[in-house]
Amino acid sequence: MIGFDYRPGPPGRTDVHQIVPHIDSIPLTDLIDTFEICAGMEPAGDAYGGLVPVFFRFGSAIDHFHMSSSRSELKTPVLACTCGEVGCWPLMTRIGMTGDLVVWDCFEQPYRTARDYTGFGPFLFDRDQYDKAVQKLDVAITAHK
Repeated sequence: MIGFDYRPGPPGRTDVHQIVPHIDSIPLTDLIDTFEICAGMEPAGDAYGGLVPVFFRFGSAIDHFHMSSSRSELKTPVLACTCGEVGCWPLMTRIGMTGDLVVWDCFEQPYRTARDYTGFGPFLFDRDQYDKAVQKLDVAITAHK
């Protein structure tokens, strides 16, 4: 099951909201930190933060989290650097969609191409539940603009 937290940033920057996906109620930031630490990757742990829509041309959540579905070679940022900048230290994934299934796989950290993320994922989501979670996120983002 997937969900998305859309929460205010740190004190003094509460106007800067962040998107953090969570899988089975566990933040994706925690999942990737654990994976990288266990794999002995450096740097690892606390390297990722939520996506900050106001820092890049995010568009709608619906477009963003369905972005890779039509072209398998594209990857979508699902986390950004702890600074909030998606171009600084993103976690990218391929998002594949079928009639009743959404798959996040082929994760990568584009600035560390030697890293092997084969053991991270794939994450499979019910298409209907996924679409509802993305729609709910889109409504939250629109309400805070």
